Amino acid sequence: MRAMAASKSPAATATLEILKLLSRMQRPVSTSLIIEELGLPRSTAYQLLRILVDEGFLVHLEETHRYALGLASFEVGAAFSYQQPLTRIGERAVSALVARQGHSGHLCVMHGRDVLYLVECRAPSTTPLVTDVGVRLPSHLTASGRSMLAAMPPSQVRAIYPDRRDFATRNGTGPNGPAALKRVLDRTRTLGFGFVDDDVSPGMSSVAVAIRDTNGHPIGSVALTFATTVVDHPGDRDASIGLDRRKALAAAVSECALEIEQRLLGRHQA
Repeated sequence: MRAMAASKSPAATATLEILKLLSRMQRPVSTSLIIEELGLPRSTAYQLLRILVDEGFLVHLEETHRYALGLASFEVGAAFSYQQPLTRIGERAVSALVARQGHSGHLCVMHGRDVLYLVECRAPSTTPLVTDVGVRLPSHLTASGRSMLAAMPPSQVRAIYPDRRDFATRNGTGPNGPAALKRVLDRTRTLGFGFVDDDVSPGMSSVAVAIRDTNGHPIGSVALTFATTVVDHPGDRDASIGLDRRKALAAAVSECALEIEQRLLGRHQA
């Protein structure tokens, strides 16, 4: 409140304070909480919230009368990540991961409903991939996107994917609506990593782990991509064997994601 009182542009300052408040919260917030936390006049709060919703920086969840960050906010975050150390730190970490595992690696950020590839490191003599630096793919079809969506509050996911019309497909596979996406993300949270088989490219699989900020919010994701035959063998007696192979690769990806977090955010393991 003191910052707004001293500001030469109180409305602009208040708008930024609203966005900063929602970025710190793990859940959508009510108008009354925004007013209480920031000390805003009620009329001012409603006016600024309406503008932020109209511009796409916030989403109004009508069923709960609360507000969550919108697509425009994620796009600003993605642009920041692209220009800042995440890319530089990620390049070295992903290259080392690829050298150890022998599979192609990527680092992505959310960009609206898509993932945006910032780092692409190809393993030698591997199948050509559709991914590359600057490429965007639907987040619900990629392991990277699923790992980041699973790290968001469910209400935020609903704001990004409100209905079936928002679900693109590449090969006729992947979740085709909010309920199907919820099942995929529930399993992602249980496993601790995202994975896909065939949803982006037939015969190819990926595993991914989210990179999180100090509040636990996803700021990016690291992934490995490989032929599905690497993890699913004809002689396997059941699907759990293939899942165990995916878990082993995901553990290596998780170590890479943690390394990036520590270098980017100055964390140290307890």
